[in-house]
Amino acid sequence: MGAVKKQQETPGITRWRFALVAVLLCLLALALVLHLARLQVLPEAERGYRFLQDQGNARTIRSEEIAAYRGSIVDRNGELLAVSTPVTSLWANPQLLREASADELRQLAAALGSKPAELAARLKKYRNKEFMYLQRHLAPEQAQRALALDIAGVYGKKEYRRFYPAGEVTAQLLGFTNIDDRGQEGLELAYNDWLTGQPGARQVVKDLKGRVVQDLAVQREARPGQDMRLSIDLRLQYLAYRELKKAVAANEAASGFMVVLDAHSGDVLAMANQPSFNPNNRVGVKAAQMRNRALIDQFEPGSTVKPITALAALESGRYQPHTPIDTNPGYIRVPGKTLLDHRNYGLIDLTRVITKSSQVGITKVALDLEPNDIRALFYRLGLGEAIGTGFPGEAAGILPSRSRWQPIERANFAFGYGLTVNAVQLARAYSVFANAGLKRPVSLVLNGDNARDPEQIVPPKLAREVTAMLETVITPEGTGHRAAVKGYQVAGKTGTVHIVGRQGYASSRYRSVFAGFVPADRPELIAVVVVNDPSRAKYYGGEVAAPVFGKVMAGAMRLLHVAPDGVASPEKQLAAQLSERGDKS
Repeated sequence: MGAVKKQQETPGITRWRFALVAVLLCLLALALVLHLARLQVLPEAERGYRFLQDQGNARTIRSEEIAAYRGSIVDRNGELLAVSTPVTSLWANPQLLREASADELRQLAAALGSKPAELAARLKKYRNKEFMYLQRHLAPEQAQRALALDIAGVYGKKEYRRFYPAGEVTAQLLGFTNIDDRGQEGLELAYNDWLTGQPGARQVVKDLKGRVVQDLAVQREARPGQDMRLSIDLRLQYLAYRELKKAVAANEAASGFMVVLDAHSGDVLAMANQPSFNPNNRVGVKAAQMRNRALIDQFEPGSTVKPITALAALESGRYQPHTPIDTNPGYIRVPGKTLLDHRNYGLIDLTRVITKSSQVGITKVALDLEPNDIRALFYRLGLGEAIGTGFPGEAAGILPSRSRWQPIERANFAFGYGLTVNAVQLARAYSVFANAGLKRPVSLVLNGDNARDPEQIVPPKLAREVTAMLETVITPEGTGHRAAVKGYQVAGKTGTVHIVGRQGYASSRYRSVFAGFVPADRPELIAVVVVNDPSRAKYYGGEVAAPVFGKVMAGAMRLLHVAPDGVASPEKQLAAQLSERGDKS
C-alpha cells in the first residue's frame, strides 16, 4: 500500500516543477523583450538605442574632406597659364599595413615605383603612428594600380596638383604652389586667398579595413577658387623670353630681364627673366632662378634717365632742343672726379647730347639747374614710387633727397647714378613720353574695369620734344641704332652702368640697359631690357640690350598687326575702300 501511494504523488510534484520552470522561462523572455525594447525603443533610457547608434556610428561613419579646385590663371586672351589637375595621394595606417605579407609589400612597392626595403624602412619609422603618406600626387591610373591590390591599411585621397603650361617662360611671374596647393612665390602667393577654394566634407560609412562602402551625405559642398586673368599676352611673353634668353647666352651674361607695357593702358604685356626654371619640376632649382628680377631687382638706370634731365632743362624755360652746349675738350672736372665723353663732341645742342649720350653735356646742364627740381621731376615720373602691383617683394627703388647737393652728386644723379629703380618703374617713366605727358597706372591683373585715371605730368609739347630727341638715338649716328625696327620709327635710350661690387664700382663689370617705345609717333608698346654682367667683349647698352629690344618689337608689331609707318592700319584701309565705293556709287 505504501508503494502505491508514493507512485500516485510523483506526477503532482513534476507538474509543479514544470509550471515553475515554464513561468521562469516566460519571465526571462519577457525581461529580454523589455530590455530590448528599452534599448531600442525608449530614447530616454540610459545606454539606450541612441547611445548604441552613436557608438556604432563612431566606429563606422566618418567625415571625409572634399578637395577644392584652385582657381586657374589665364593671360589676357584666355590662354591657360596655371591650372589644377586631379591627382591621387596614397596614404597608409602603418599599424594595419605592417600585418601585410612580404609578397603584398613587394607588390605595393612595385606599384609605387619604389624598393621593398625603402617601404619597410618607412613602416618601421612610423610604426607607432596611424598615418603616413606613401606617395603624393600620383596620376589616378598609377594610384589605382596600388589600390587594386586591396591591401589592408592602404587608402587613396583625391587632391589637386598645379600645372604650368608655359613652364619656364612665365615661372618667376606666376611663382608656384607647394605640395598642399598653397601659393609660395609670385602671383600664386600674392593672390593665394583669391585663388584658393574652400574644401567641402562628406559623410561616409567605412568597413573594418577603412574602405568606403557607402556615401551617406554631402555635409558641405566644396567651393572652387576664383579664376584670375592677367594683363600678360602669352604671345609677347614667349617672344620676349626667347630673345632675352638668346642674348644672355650669346653675351655669357649673369642674368637679364625685360618688361613690355601697353602704351594705351599701362598693362604689363610681358615680363621675362633669365635664368629661369621649370615650375613643374623644381628639383635642384636655386633661389636666384626663382626671383622676378623685373620687379624685385633694383638697379642704377644710368644714361636711360638722361632724357628726364633734358626734360627738366626744357621745363626750366632756359633750354630748347637746339640750345648749344659746349662739351670741349671732351671732359669736365667736377670736385671729386673727372667725367669723360668717348670723344670730344665740341659744341653740340641739347638734342645731340641725348643722341651721343654725352656725359659732359648732361653734367653741364645738371649743374646749371636746381637739383631738387630735377629730383622732383624724377619722382613725378614715378621713380622712387612703388608700382603697387601687389607682387611679393616689389622694389620701390631709392630716390635720394638732400637739402644740399654736392656737385658730383648732382652730376651723377643727372646721368643715372646714386638712385635705383626697377624695370617696371623705368618703363612707366618712358610711358609719360609715349603718352604726351600722361602717366598711367601699371597693372598685372585685369579686373574687368577698363577705366583708367591718367595724370598729366608734363605738357604735351615738352613730351613730344623729348620723344624727338629719343628718335635721334636710333639713327646711325646714335648709340641705340641696333634697336631699330624696320618700317617703324623707334624712340629710346641706351644705358651702360658699372656694377657695384664689394669695394665699390667694379671697373670691368657692367649692366647693359635699353628703354624705348615704338612706333615713336603713335606708340603701341614700351619696353625696358636689362642684361647684367655680360662677360664677352661687348657690354654697352647699345650693343647688348638694344638688339633685344629691336628683335622683340619687330615680332610684336607683326603679332599685334600694327601697320608700318606711312601705311594705314587694316581698319583704316577698309574704311577708305568702303568710302571710295560709296563715292563711286
